Amino acid sequence: MAAGTFIFLDHTPLHSALEQVEGLDPSPIIHAGLASAILILIAILVNRSYRDQGIAPKAKIFSVSNLMELAVTGLLQFMESLMGSNAKRFLPLIGGTAFFILFNNLMGSIPGFDSSTSNLNTTLACALVIFVATHVVGVRTHGASYFKQFLGPVLWLSPLMLPIEIISHLARILSLSIRLFGNMMGDHKVLAIFIVLVPLGIPVIFMGMGVFIALVQTFVFTLLSILYITFALEEAH
Repeated sequence: MAAGTFIFLDHTPLHSALEQVEGLDPSPIIHAGLASAILILIAILVNRSYRDQGIAPKAKIFSVSNLMELAVTGLLQFMESLMGSNAKRFLPLIGGTAFFILFNNLMGSIPGFDSSTSNLNTTLACALVIFVATHVVGVRTHGASYFKQFLGPVLWLSPLMLPIEIISHLARILSLSIRLFGNMMGDHKVLAIFIVLVPLGIPVIFMGMGVFIALVQTFVFTLLSILYITFALEEAH
């Protein structure tokens, strides 16, 4: 957020304690922790709801469990359209990452809160999780032959293809992390500036745009993550 914008969690004892650690920016850590805590709380509520009511239709149409069921079912169907039968296997990884990013993105649209995804360290951590998972999946699926994809289709081209393939795979980290970081930081900077300049009316428009951008950027990160893992499952040149 811009200078002069009041952030609630920047005035907590935890923030003051973490601020004593040299080189550490407490705000993204605390906001990421808050988003994680909200997700864990929702998971507990949904689990308790299913444990109490089983699979019977819920009496309330608008409830946390119904909303989460709708979101998870929609995500699973989207994954199945791209990954087929492998979708359920990777739902915890993709779903967990997607909801973590979504909640952090949306948090930045709430006045008085910041988004940890407008910090490069957070988006880089999310990108590294997907990057490492992608190659672990590739090796576990294809064994040592997974690395043949880095040598290209013809052996005599391998000295040329190897650095190109390594760079293209490393670029995935930048693609995931910098795109999300840049868009969320830019969106929240604009919102913070208008909140300071015109506190009433105008910021509501940018808050609406912020929610839209938060959803789009979550979708883009999730789509790329699914595609990278799908490529790793299929590639065994």
